[in-house]
Amino acid sequence: MSTLYRATGDQLDASTLYALLRLRVDVFVVEQESPYPDLDGRDLDPVTRHLWFAEADGTPLSYLRLLVEPDGGTVRVGRVVTRADVRGKGLSRELMREALTDIGEAPSVLDAQTTVTRFYAGFGYRITGPEFLDGGVAHVQMSRP
Repeated sequence: MSTLYRATGDQLDASTLYALLRLRVDVFVVEQESPYPDLDGRDLDPVTRHLWFAEADGTPLSYLRLLVEPDGGTVRVGRVVTRADVRGKGLSRELMREALTDIGEAPSVLDAQTTVTRFYAGFGYRITGPEFLDGGVAHVQMSRP
C-alpha cells in the first residue's frame, strides 16, 4: 500500500529530500544512463510543490514536482519518475491527476521524453516544440492551456 504526500520545498526535511533525490538519480542518471545536473537549486524553493507516493516506511515509489515559471503564471511539471519495480501500477498517472488538481486553471508546460508523449497527451498536453536532447535523451516541450 502506498500513500500520497505533498510538500513545498521549505517543508521537506533532509531525509525526505535525500530519498526523493535518490529516486531521481537512480532512474534518470543510473538506469537511463543520462548524467545531467539534477540539482538545479529549485527543490527547496517555498513555491516548488513536491508530490510523491511512498511505501509505509517512507521509501518513495513515484514522484513529480511543480515549479512556477519566471512568467509567474505558468506551472512546469517536472522530474516525473517511478521506481522500476512499481511501473505499470498507475502511480505516475495518479500523480499527474493530483498535479493537475493543484495546477487548476493555470497554463502548464513540461519537457517530455519522446517515448512518453502519449502519456502526457492523455492529460491534454500537446507538443509545442521540436525534439531536443536533454542529458542525451530525446525530449519535446509540451504545453496544456
